[in-house]
Amino acid sequence: MKVIDLIPEKEIREAVLSDYERRLVLYKLTDERLKKKYGISFKEFEDKNIVKGKDYSWEVEQDAMNWEHAVEGIKYLEEKIKKLREMSSES
Repeated sequence: MKVIDLIPEKEIREAVLSDYERRLVLYKLTDERLKKKYGISFKEFEDKNIVKGKDYSWEVEQDAMNWEHAVEGIKYLEEKIKKLREMSSES
């Protein structure tokens, strides 16, 4: 018998959901911190090409990468959380 067989599916789903929710909070904190720093949303940041406007400085480039990762992570995790919750309510 495998160890995984000893863990009920519901517990695994809850652990994954908990991890997703924790990561979502971190992504949202990053998004909020950068919104506050630049005074605009990520979409506006991209539309206004702030990276170019700041002469491609390392700090702004790094912020852009982190911000994009956070925004994409928020979308991804919100969808995954929604699906997991739907699965939980069905069982």
